Amino acid sequence: MDTTENSTDNDLFIISNQLALEKIETEKLSIELSFAKKELAFLIEEKGKRAEELSIANKELVFQDKEKGKRAEELSIANKELVFQDKEKGKRAEELIIANEELVFQDEEKGKRAKELLIANKELVFQDEEKGKRAEELIIANKELVFQNDEKEKRAAELDVANKELVFQNDEKEKRAAELTIANKELAFQNDEKEKRAAELGIANNELAFQNEEKEKRAAELGIANKELAFQNEEKEKRAAELGIANKELAFQNQEKENRAAELGIANKELAFQNEEKEKRAAELIIANKELLAFTYISSHDLQEPLRKIQTFVTIILENEYENLSENGKNNFKRMQLAAGRMQQLIDDLLAFSRISTTELTFEKTDLNIIIEEVKTELKDTVNERNAIIEAVVLCPVNIIAFQFRQLMYNLISNALKFSNPAIPSHIVIRCNNEKGSKLQNKNLSPEKNYCHITVKDNGIGFEPRFSERIFEVFQKLHGKEVYAGTGIGLAIVKKIVENHNGIITATSELNKGAQFDIYIPA
Repeated sequence: MDTTENSTDNDLFIISNQLALEKIETEKLSIELSFAKKELAFLIEEKGKRAEELSIANKELVFQDKEKGKRAEELSIANKELVFQDKEKGKRAEELIIANEELVFQDEEKGKRAKELLIANKELVFQDEEKGKRAEELIIANKELVFQNDEKEKRAAELDVANKELVFQNDEKEKRAAELTIANKELAFQNDEKEKRAAELGIANNELAFQNEEKEKRAAELGIANKELAFQNEEKEKRAAELGIANKELAFQNQEKENRAAELGIANKELAFQNEEKEKRAAELIIANKELLAFTYISSHDLQEPLRKIQTFVTIILENEYENLSENGKNNFKRMQLAAGRMQQLIDDLLAFSRISTTELTFEKTDLNIIIEEVKTELKDTVNERNAIIEAVVLCPVNIIAFQFRQLMYNLISNALKFSNPAIPSHIVIRCNNEKGSKLQNKNLSPEKNYCHITVKDNGIGFEPRFSERIFEVFQKLHGKEVYAGTGIGLAIVKKIVENHNGIITATSELNKGAQFDIYIPA
Protein backbone atom coordinates (compact mmCIF):
# COMPACT_ATOMS: atom_id res chain seq x y z
CA MET A 1 0.00 0.00 0.00
CA ASP A 2 2.76 2.40 0.87
CA THR A 3 4.53 1.49 -2.35
CA THR A 4 1.38 2.26 -4.37
CA GLU A 5 0.93 5.61 -2.62
CA ASN A 6 4.57 6.49 -3.21
CA SER A 7 4.22 5.56 -6.86
CA THR A 8 1.11 7.75 -7.16
CA ASP A 9 2.85 10.64 -5.44
CA ASN A 10 5.81 10.26 -7.77
CA ASP A 11 3.52 10.26 -10.80
CA LEU A 12 1.77 13.39 -9.54
CA PHE A 13 5.10 14.99 -8.84
CA ILE A 14 6.29 14.18 -12.38
CA ILE A 15 3.07 15.47 -13.92
CA SER A 16 3.23 18.68 -11.86
CA ASN A 17 6.85 19.13 -12.91
CA GLN A 18 5.88 18.58 -16.54
CA LEU A 19 3.04 21.07 -16.17
CA ALA A 20 5.40 23.61 -14.59
CA LEU A 21 7.93 23.08 -17.38
CA GLU A 22 5.21 23.40 -20.01
CA LYS A 23 3.97 26.57 -18.31
CA ILE A 24 7.50 28.00 -18.37
CA GLU A 25 7.81 27.01 -22.03
CA THR A 26 4.44 28.61 -22.71
CA GLU A 27 5.53 31.84 -20.99
CA LYS A 28 8.79 31.80 -22.97
CA LEU A 29 6.87 31.31 -26.21
CA SER A 30 4.47 34.11 -25.23
CA ILE A 31 7.43 36.42 -24.55
CA GLU A 32 9.03 35.45 -27.87
CA LEU A 33 5.72 35.96 -29.61
CA SER A 34 5.32 39.41 -28.00
CA PHE A 35 8.87 40.30 -29.06
CA ALA A 36 8.16 39.22 -32.64
CA LYS A 37 4.97 41.30 -32.68
CA LYS A 38 6.89 44.37 -31.45
CA GLU A 39 9.54 43.84 -34.14
CA LEU A 40 6.81 43.53 -36.76
CA ALA A 41 5.11 46.73 -35.51
CA PHE A 42 8.50 48.50 -35.57
CA LEU A 43 9.12 47.44 -39.16
CA ILE A 44 5.65 48.59 -40.20
CA GLU A 45 6.26 51.95 -38.44
CA GLU A 46 9.60 52.31 -40.28
CA LYS A 47 7.85 51.59 -43.56
CA GLY A 48 5.34 54.36 -42.77
CA LYS A 49 8.16 56.81 -41.98
CA ARG A 50 9.89 56.05 -45.24
CA ALA A 51 6.64 56.48 -47.14
CA GLU A 52 6.20 59.91 -45.43
CA GLU A 53 9.76 60.89 -46.40
CA LEU A 54 9.03 59.90 -50.00
CA SER A 55 5.83 61.97 -49.93
CA ILE A 56 7.73 65.01 -48.56
CA ALA A 57 10.39 64.62 -51.29
CA ASN A 58 7.64 64.49 -53.94
CA LYS A 59 6.05 67.68 -52.52
CA GLU A 60 9.43 69.44 -52.62
CA LEU A 61 9.88 68.33 -56.25
CA VAL A 62 6.43 69.70 -57.18
CA PHE A 63 7.29 73.01 -55.42
CA GLN A 64 10.57 73.31 -57.36
CA ASP A 65 8.80 72.55 -60.65
CA LYS A 66 6.39 75.42 -59.87
CA GLU A 67 9.33 77.76 -59.09
CA LYS A 68 10.97 76.79 -62.37
CA GLY A 69 7.72 77.59 -64.21
CA LYS A 70 7.56 81.01 -62.51
CA ARG A 71 11.12 81.79 -63.54
CA ALA A 72 10.39 80.71 -67.12
CA GLU A 73 7.38 83.09 -67.12
CA GLU A 74 9.58 85.93 -65.81
CA LEU A 75 12.08 85.25 -68.61
CA SER A 76 9.26 85.34 -71.17
CA ILE A 77 8.04 88.71 -69.77
CA ALA A 78 11.62 90.12 -69.91
CA ASN A 79 11.90 89.03 -73.56
CA LYS A 80 8.58 90.72 -74.39
CA GLU A 81 9.85 93.92 -72.72
CA LEU A 82 13.02 93.72 -74.82
CA VAL A 83 10.94 93.41 -78.03
CA PHE A 84 8.87 96.42 -76.94
CA GLN A 85 12.01 98.49 -76.29
CA ASP A 86 13.43 97.56 -79.70
CA LYS A 87 10.19 98.76 -81.31
CA GLU A 88 10.46 102.06 -79.34
CA LYS A 89 14.07 102.51 -80.53
CA GLY A 90 12.91 101.95 -84.12
CA LYS A 91 10.23 104.63 -83.73
CA ARG A 92 12.76 107.08 -82.26
CA ALA A 93 15.23 106.39 -85.12
CA GLU A 94 12.42 107.12 -87.61
CA GLU A 95 11.66 110.38 -85.78
CA LEU A 96 15.37 111.30 -85.93
CA ILE A 97 15.38 110.69 -89.73
CA ILE A 98 12.29 112.89 -90.12
CA ALA A 99 13.97 115.63 -88.01
CA ASN A 100 17.09 115.39 -90.22
CA GLU A 101 14.96 115.75 -93.35
CA GLU A 102 13.30 118.82 -91.86
CA LEU A 103 16.74 120.24 -91.04
CA VAL A 104 17.92 119.74 -94.66
CA PHE A 105 14.82 121.55 -95.87
CA GLN A 106 15.53 124.47 -93.57
CA ASP A 107 19.19 124.52 -94.69
CA GLU A 108 17.99 124.80 -98.30
CA GLU A 109 15.78 127.73 -97.31
CA LYS A 110 18.67 129.40 -95.55
CA GLY A 111 20.91 128.90 -98.63
CA LYS A 112 18.36 130.65 -100.82
CA ARG A 113 17.77 133.49 -98.46
CA ALA A 114 20.66 135.87 -97.96
CA LYS A 115 24.36 136.61 -97.56
CA GLU A 116 23.76 137.40 -93.93
CA LEU A 117 23.13 133.75 -93.49
CA LEU A 118 26.86 133.05 -93.79
CA ILE A 119 27.26 133.30 -90.04
CA ALA A 120 24.19 131.13 -89.58
CA ASN A 121 25.65 128.67 -92.11
CA LYS A 122 28.85 128.51 -90.09
CA GLU A 123 26.81 127.78 -86.99
CA LEU A 124 24.86 125.19 -88.95
CA VAL A 125 28.15 123.57 -90.11
CA PHE A 126 29.24 123.46 -86.48
CA GLN A 127 25.92 121.86 -85.56
CA ASP A 128 26.29 119.41 -88.41
CA GLU A 129 29.76 118.53 -87.17
CA GLU A 130 28.28 117.98 -83.70
CA LYS A 131 25.55 115.94 -85.28
CA GLY A 132 28.18 113.87 -87.15
CA LYS A 133 30.03 113.32 -83.89
CA ARG A 134 26.81 112.16 -82.23
CA ALA A 135 26.07 109.91 -85.21
CA GLU A 136 29.56 108.42 -84.85
CA GLU A 137 28.95 107.94 -81.12
CA LEU A 138 25.66 106.28 -81.97
CA ILE A 139 27.47 103.95 -84.45
CA ILE A 140 30.06 103.12 -81.75
CA ALA A 141 27.25 102.47 -79.26
CA ASN A 142 25.55 100.20 -81.83
CA LYS A 143 28.85 98.37 -82.41
CA GLU A 144 29.19 97.91 -78.62
CA LEU A 145 25.58 96.70 -78.52
CA VAL A 146 26.33 94.19 -81.33
CA PHE A 147 29.45 93.05 -79.40
CA GLN A 148 27.39 92.63 -76.22
CA ASN A 149 24.77 90.68 -78.15
CA ASP A 150 27.50 88.39 -79.51
CA GLU A 151 28.78 87.84 -75.94
CA LYS A 152 25.23 87.23 -74.79
CA GLU A 153 24.71 84.62 -77.54
CA LYS A 154 27.89 82.79 -76.40
CA ARG A 155 26.86 82.81 -72.72
CA ALA A 156 23.18 81.79 -73.23
CA ALA A 157 23.89 78.64 -75.26
CA GLU A 158 21.99 76.51 -72.70
CA LEU A 159 18.74 78.44 -73.27
CA ASP A 160 17.92 77.07 -76.69
CA VAL A 161 14.45 78.49 -77.01
CA ALA A 162 15.34 81.87 -75.53
CA ASN A 163 18.45 81.99 -77.75
CA LYS A 164 16.42 81.58 -80.91
CA GLU A 165 14.19 84.48 -79.91
CA LEU A 166 17.22 86.59 -78.99
CA VAL A 167 18.96 85.82 -82.35
CA PHE A 168 15.81 86.97 -84.14
CA GLN A 169 15.81 90.20 -82.12
CA ASN A 170 19.54 90.75 -82.84
CA ASP A 171 18.88 90.28 -86.56
CA GLU A 172 16.18 92.95 -86.32
CA LYS A 173 18.60 95.24 -84.51
CA GLU A 174 21.26 94.67 -87.18
CA LYS A 175 18.72 95.51 -89.87
CA ARG A 176 17.84 98.69 -88.02
CA ALA A 177 21.56 99.52 -87.59
CA ALA A 178 22.00 99.01 -91.33
CA GLU A 179 19.02 101.32 -91.95
CA LEU A 180 20.59 103.88 -89.62
CA THR A 181 23.90 103.59 -91.56
CA ILE A 182 21.99 104.21 -94.79
CA ALA A 183 20.34 107.22 -93.16
CA ASN A 184 23.78 108.54 -92.14
CA LYS A 185 25.03 108.09 -95.70
CA GLU A 186 22.01 110.04 -96.93
CA LEU A 187 22.81 112.74 -94.39
CA ALA A 188 26.43 112.94 -95.71
CA PHE A 189 25.05 113.18 -99.23
CA GLN A 190 22.77 115.98 -98.13
CA ASN A 191 25.74 117.80 -96.57
CA ASP A 192 27.57 117.51 -99.88
CA GLU A 193 24.56 118.96 -101.58
CA LYS A 194 24.58 121.74 -99.03
CA GLU A 195 28.24 122.58 -99.92
CA LYS A 196 27.28 122.65 -103.58
CA ARG A 197 24.50 124.98 -102.73
CA ALA A 198 26.92 127.15 -100.79
CA ALA A 199 28.93 127.46 -104.02
CA GLU A 200 25.76 128.49 -105.68
CA LEU A 201 25.45 131.11 -102.99
CA GLY A 202 27.96 133.27 -104.90
CA ILE A 203 25.52 133.42 -107.73
CA ALA A 204 22.77 134.16 -105.30
CA ASN A 205 24.83 137.15 -104.03
CA ASN A 206 24.17 138.90 -107.32
CA GLU A 207 20.57 138.79 -106.38
CA LEU A 208 21.35 139.95 -102.85
CA ALA A 209 20.40 143.55 -103.54
CA PHE A 210 16.88 142.48 -104.19
CA GLN A 211 16.92 140.10 -101.29
CA ASN A 212 18.12 142.85 -98.92
CA GLU A 213 14.70 144.34 -99.15
CA GLU A 214 13.27 140.99 -98.13
CA LYS A 215 15.95 140.44 -95.50
CA GLU A 216 14.13 142.15 -92.70
CA LYS A 217 11.04 140.08 -93.28
CA ARG A 218 13.02 136.89 -93.57
CA ALA A 219 15.18 137.79 -90.52
CA ALA A 220 12.05 137.48 -88.43
CA GLU A 221 11.33 134.17 -90.08
CA LEU A 222 14.94 133.15 -89.45
CA GLY A 223 14.57 133.91 -85.77
CA ILE A 224 11.56 131.63 -85.65
CA ALA A 225 13.43 128.96 -87.66
CA ASN A 226 16.45 129.22 -85.31
CA LYS A 227 14.17 128.79 -82.34
CA GLU A 228 12.63 125.74 -84.01
CA LEU A 229 16.13 124.44 -84.80
CA ALA A 230 17.24 124.94 -81.20
CA PHE A 231 14.07 123.16 -80.05
CA GLN A 232 14.74 120.28 -82.45
CA ASN A 233 18.35 120.03 -81.28
CA GLU A 234 17.15 119.87 -77.69
CA GLU A 235 14.70 117.16 -78.71
CA LYS A 236 17.52 115.26 -80.44
CA GLU A 237 19.65 115.48 -77.29
CA LYS A 238 16.72 114.29 -75.19
CA ARG A 239 16.15 111.34 -77.55
CA ALA A 240 19.87 110.53 -77.54
CA ALA A 241 19.76 110.53 -73.72
CA GLU A 242 16.68 108.30 -73.82
CA LEU A 243 18.51 105.98 -76.22
CA GLY A 244 21.45 105.81 -73.78
CA ILE A 245 19.06 104.98 -70.92
CA ALA A 246 17.36 102.35 -73.09
CA ASN A 247 20.74 100.78 -73.89
CA LYS A 248 21.60 100.70 -70.18
CA GLU A 249 18.22 99.10 -69.43
CA LEU A 250 18.86 96.56 -72.19
CA ALA A 251 22.29 95.73 -70.73
CA PHE A 252 20.70 95.41 -67.26
CA GLN A 253 17.99 93.10 -68.60
CA ASN A 254 20.58 91.00 -70.41
CA GLN A 255 22.51 90.69 -67.14
CA GLU A 256 19.29 89.75 -65.33
CA LYS A 257 18.58 87.11 -67.98
CA GLU A 258 22.06 85.69 -67.51
CA ASN A 259 21.56 85.69 -63.71
CA ARG A 260 18.22 83.91 -64.10
CA ALA A 261 19.75 81.42 -66.51
CA ALA A 262 22.46 80.70 -63.93
CA GLU A 263 19.79 80.32 -61.21
CA LEU A 264 17.85 78.02 -63.52
CA GLY A 265 20.98 75.91 -64.06
CA ILE A 266 21.50 75.67 -60.29
CA ALA A 267 17.82 74.79 -59.78
CA ASN A 268 18.06 72.07 -62.45
CA LYS A 269 21.12 70.61 -60.73
CA GLU A 270 19.29 70.63 -57.40
CA LEU A 271 16.29 69.02 -59.06
CA ALA A 272 18.48 66.31 -60.59
CA PHE A 273 20.07 65.70 -57.18
CA GLN A 274 16.67 65.45 -55.50
CA ASN A 275 15.44 63.08 -58.22
CA GLU A 276 18.47 60.88 -57.59
CA GLU A 277 17.78 60.99 -53.84
CA LYS A 278 14.13 60.15 -54.46
CA GLU A 279 15.10 57.19 -56.64
CA LYS A 280 17.52 56.01 -53.94
CA ARG A 281 14.81 56.27 -51.27
CA ALA A 282 12.29 54.52 -53.52
CA ALA A 283 14.80 51.69 -54.07
CA GLU A 284 15.42 51.53 -50.33
CA LEU A 285 11.68 51.45 -49.71
CA ILE A 286 11.24 48.60 -52.21
CA ILE A 287 14.03 46.65 -50.51
CA ALA A 288 12.51 47.35 -47.07
CA ASN A 289 9.09 46.18 -48.30
CA LYS A 290 10.59 42.99 -49.68
CA GLU A 291 12.46 42.41 -46.43
CA LEU A 292 9.29 43.11 -44.45
CA LEU A 293 7.27 40.66 -46.55
CA ALA A 294 10.00 38.04 -46.20
CA PHE A 295 10.17 38.64 -42.46
CA THR A 296 6.38 38.45 -42.20
CA TYR A 297 6.24 35.17 -44.09
CA ILE A 298 9.17 33.58 -42.26
CA SER A 299 8.14 34.75 -38.81
CA SER A 300 4.50 33.77 -39.38
CA HIS A 301 5.52 30.36 -40.70
CA ASP A 302 8.00 29.76 -37.87
CA LEU A 303 5.51 30.87 -35.22
CA GLN A 304 2.89 28.34 -36.26
CA GLU A 305 4.65 25.29 -34.80
CA PRO A 306 5.14 26.64 -31.22
CA LEU A 307 1.63 28.16 -31.38
CA ARG A 308 0.15 24.75 -32.30
CA LYS A 309 1.99 23.24 -29.33
CA ILE A 310 0.54 25.91 -27.04
CA GLN A 311 -2.96 25.25 -28.38
CA THR A 312 -2.49 21.47 -28.08
CA PHE A 313 -1.20 21.59 -24.50
CA VAL A 314 -3.88 24.07 -23.43
CA THR A 315 -6.56 21.82 -24.96
CA ILE A 316 -5.08 18.73 -23.20
CA ILE A 317 -5.00 20.53 -19.85
CA LEU A 318 -8.55 21.82 -20.22
CA GLU A 319 -9.80 18.35 -21.21
CA ASN A 320 -7.83 16.20 -18.74
CA GLU A 321 -6.93 18.47 -15.83
CA TYR A 322 -9.90 20.83 -15.81
CA GLU A 323 -11.29 19.60 -12.50
CA ASN A 324 -7.90 19.90 -10.77
CA LEU A 325 -7.54 23.58 -11.67
CA SER A 326 -8.68 26.48 -9.53
CA GLU A 327 -11.28 28.86 -10.86
CA ASN A 328 -8.58 31.41 -11.54
CA GLY A 329 -6.50 28.78 -13.33
CA LYS A 330 -9.50 27.66 -15.43
CA ASN A 331 -10.15 31.30 -16.42
CA ASN A 332 -6.48 31.90 -17.29
CA PHE A 333 -6.29 28.77 -19.45
CA LYS A 334 -9.48 29.77 -21.32
CA ARG A 335 -8.06 33.25 -21.91
CA MET A 336 -4.83 31.63 -23.13
CA GLN A 337 -6.83 29.45 -25.50
CA LEU A 338 -8.70 32.49 -26.91
CA ALA A 339 -5.46 34.47 -27.25
CA ALA A 340 -3.80 31.54 -29.04
CA GLY A 341 -6.79 31.31 -31.38
CA ARG A 342 -6.58 35.03 -32.18
CA MET A 343 -2.83 34.65 -32.73
CA GLN A 344 -3.44 31.72 -35.09
CA GLN A 345 -5.94 33.82 -37.07
CA LEU A 346 -3.43 36.71 -37.19
CA ILE A 347 -0.66 34.44 -38.49
CA ASP A 348 -3.00 32.96 -41.13
CA ASP A 349 -3.97 36.49 -42.28
CA LEU A 350 -0.32 37.61 -42.35
CA LEU A 351 0.61 34.58 -44.44
CA ALA A 352 -2.29 35.32 -46.80
CA PHE A 353 -1.17 38.97 -47.10
CA SER A 354 2.44 37.98 -47.84
CA ARG A 355 1.36 35.35 -50.39
CA ILE A 356 -0.66 37.99 -52.25
CA SER A 357 2.51 40.11 -52.61
CA THR A 358 4.84 37.29 -53.62
CA THR A 359 2.67 34.94 -55.70
CA GLU A 360 3.14 34.89 -59.47
CA LEU A 361 0.31 36.76 -61.21
CA THR A 362 -1.58 34.80 -63.89
CA PHE A 363 -4.61 36.58 -65.39
CA GLU A 364 -7.49 34.70 -67.02
CA LYS A 365 -11.03 35.46 -68.18
CA THR A 366 -13.25 34.38 -65.27
CA ASP A 367 -17.01 34.27 -64.62
CA LEU A 368 -17.72 36.14 -61.36
CA ASN A 369 -20.91 34.13 -60.84
CA ILE A 370 -18.85 30.97 -60.29
CA ILE A 371 -16.64 32.72 -57.72
CA ILE A 372 -19.69 34.14 -55.86
CA GLU A 373 -21.31 30.70 -55.70
CA GLU A 374 -18.11 29.15 -54.31
CA VAL A 375 -17.89 31.85 -51.62
CA LYS A 376 -21.61 31.43 -50.73
CA THR A 377 -21.06 27.69 -50.33
CA GLU A 378 -18.04 28.26 -48.08
CA LEU A 379 -19.97 30.78 -45.91
CA LYS A 380 -23.22 28.77 -45.91
CA ASP A 381 -23.43 28.33 -42.13
CA THR A 382 -22.85 32.04 -41.43
CA VAL A 383 -25.35 33.02 -44.15
CA ASN A 384 -28.01 30.79 -42.61
CA GLU A 385 -27.22 32.04 -39.10
CA ARG A 386 -27.72 35.70 -40.13
CA ASN A 387 -30.70 34.96 -42.43
CA ALA A 388 -28.66 36.73 -45.09
CA ILE A 389 -29.58 37.26 -48.74
CA ILE A 390 -26.68 37.51 -51.22
CA GLU A 391 -27.88 38.90 -54.55
CA ALA A 392 -25.60 38.86 -57.63
CA VAL A 393 -26.86 41.15 -60.46
CA VAL A 394 -25.48 41.11 -64.05
CA LEU A 395 -22.01 39.79 -63.29
CA CYS A 396 -19.80 40.22 -66.37
CA PRO A 397 -16.68 38.12 -67.19
CA VAL A 398 -13.47 39.77 -65.92
CA ASN A 399 -9.77 39.27 -66.72
CA ILE A 400 -8.48 38.53 -63.20
CA ILE A 401 -6.26 36.34 -61.01
CA ALA A 402 -8.95 33.83 -60.05
CA PHE A 403 -7.73 32.60 -56.62
CA GLN A 404 -6.94 36.16 -55.46
CA PHE A 405 -10.35 37.45 -56.52
CA ARG A 406 -11.99 34.52 -54.67
CA GLN A 407 -10.13 35.70 -51.54
CA LEU A 408 -11.29 39.30 -52.24
CA MET A 409 -14.97 38.31 -52.54
CA TYR A 410 -14.71 36.06 -49.48
CA ASN A 411 -13.27 38.89 -47.37
CA LEU A 412 -15.87 41.48 -48.53
CA ILE A 413 -18.87 39.15 -48.06
CA SER A 414 -17.67 37.76 -44.71
CA ASN A 415 -16.97 41.34 -43.58
CA ALA A 416 -20.53 42.36 -44.53
CA LEU A 417 -21.94 39.38 -42.60
CA LYS A 418 -19.75 40.09 -39.54
CA PHE A 419 -20.87 43.75 -39.33
CA SER A 420 -24.55 43.15 -40.11
CA ASN A 421 -27.35 44.74 -38.11
CA PRO A 422 -28.73 42.11 -35.66
CA ALA A 423 -32.20 43.71 -35.84
CA ILE A 424 -32.72 43.07 -39.58
CA PRO A 425 -31.77 40.27 -42.02
CA SER A 426 -28.49 40.93 -43.82
CA HIS A 427 -28.86 41.88 -47.50
CA ILE A 428 -25.78 41.96 -49.75
CA VAL A 429 -26.00 43.12 -53.40
CA ILE A 430 -23.15 42.55 -55.87
CA ARG A 431 -23.27 44.32 -59.26
CA CYS A 432 -20.90 44.50 -62.23
CA ASN A 433 -20.81 46.53 -65.49
CA ASN A 434 -18.27 47.70 -68.10
CA GLU A 435 -18.01 51.49 -68.72
CA LYS A 436 -15.53 54.16 -69.79
CA GLY A 437 -13.68 56.03 -67.06
CA SER A 438 -15.36 59.31 -68.11
CA LYS A 439 -18.78 57.90 -67.12
CA LEU A 440 -17.62 56.66 -63.70
CA GLN A 441 -17.58 58.98 -60.70
CA ASN A 442 -13.90 58.66 -59.83
CA LYS A 443 -11.35 61.36 -60.75
CA ASN A 444 -8.43 58.89 -60.48
CA LEU A 445 -9.62 56.87 -63.51
CA SER A 446 -8.43 57.41 -67.08
CA PRO A 447 -11.38 58.97 -69.01
CA GLU A 448 -10.69 57.02 -72.25
CA LYS A 449 -10.02 53.61 -70.68
CA ASN A 450 -12.69 50.92 -70.14
CA TYR A 451 -13.18 49.56 -66.63
CA CYS A 452 -15.05 46.68 -65.03
CA HIS A 453 -16.96 48.38 -62.19
CA ILE A 454 -17.86 45.98 -59.34
CA THR A 455 -19.94 47.14 -56.34
CA VAL A 456 -20.55 45.23 -53.09
CA LYS A 457 -23.29 46.89 -51.00
CA ASP A 458 -24.76 45.81 -47.64
CA ASN A 459 -27.29 47.06 -45.07
CA GLY A 460 -25.06 46.56 -42.02
CA ILE A 461 -23.94 48.89 -39.24
CA GLY A 462 -21.66 50.90 -41.57
CA PHE A 463 -19.00 53.33 -40.38
CA GLU A 464 -18.31 57.06 -40.23
CA PRO A 465 -17.16 58.61 -43.57
CA ARG A 466 -13.88 59.84 -42.01
CA PHE A 467 -12.73 56.19 -41.72
CA SER A 468 -13.14 55.44 -45.46
CA GLU A 469 -9.34 55.32 -46.03
CA ARG A 470 -8.25 53.99 -42.62
CA ILE A 471 -10.21 50.72 -42.94
CA PHE A 472 -7.85 49.52 -45.72
CA GLU A 473 -4.73 49.84 -43.52
CA VAL A 474 -3.10 46.78 -41.92
CA PHE A 475 -4.20 46.07 -38.30
CA GLN A 476 -6.77 48.91 -38.40
CA LYS A 477 -10.05 48.08 -36.61
CA LEU A 478 -12.96 50.40 -35.87
CA HIS A 479 -14.34 48.15 -33.13
CA GLY A 480 -12.79 46.39 -30.13
CA LYS A 481 -12.03 42.65 -30.23
CA GLU A 482 -14.63 42.15 -27.49
CA VAL A 483 -17.39 43.38 -29.86
CA TYR A 484 -16.26 42.04 -33.25
CA ALA A 485 -13.57 39.41 -33.75
CA GLY A 486 -10.87 39.83 -36.38
CA THR A 487 -7.27 40.92 -37.00
CA GLY A 488 -7.76 44.04 -39.08
CA ILE A 489 -5.99 42.56 -42.13
CA GLY A 490 -8.99 41.43 -44.22
CA LEU A 491 -9.63 44.75 -46.03
CA ALA A 492 -5.87 45.36 -46.37
CA ILE A 493 -5.74 42.06 -48.30
CA VAL A 494 -8.68 43.24 -50.45
CA LYS A 495 -6.88 46.49 -51.33
CA LYS A 496 -3.64 44.61 -52.12
CA ILE A 497 -5.50 42.26 -54.48
CA VAL A 498 -7.14 45.21 -56.28
CA GLU A 499 -3.71 46.88 -56.67
CA ASN A 500 -2.33 43.60 -58.10
CA HIS A 501 -5.03 44.00 -60.79
CA ASN A 502 -3.93 47.63 -61.45
CA GLY A 503 -7.29 48.74 -60.10
CA ILE A 504 -8.76 51.13 -57.53
CA ILE A 505 -11.07 50.44 -54.55
CA THR A 506 -13.10 52.97 -52.56
CA ALA A 507 -15.44 52.65 -49.58
CA THR A 508 -18.46 54.85 -48.80
CA SER A 509 -20.72 54.57 -45.79
CA GLU A 510 -22.72 56.27 -43.09
CA LEU A 511 -23.15 55.03 -39.54
CA ASN A 512 -26.04 52.50 -39.30
CA LYS A 513 -26.81 52.90 -43.04
CA GLY A 514 -24.70 50.11 -44.52
CA ALA A 515 -21.51 50.30 -46.58
CA GLN A 516 -20.61 50.15 -50.28
CA PHE A 517 -17.29 49.05 -51.80
CA ASP A 518 -16.56 50.16 -55.39
CA ILE A 519 -13.89 48.25 -57.34
CA TYR A 520 -12.55 49.49 -60.72
CA ILE A 521 -10.53 46.92 -62.74
CA PRO A 522 -9.13 47.79 -66.24
CA ALA A 523 -11.18 45.83 -68.77
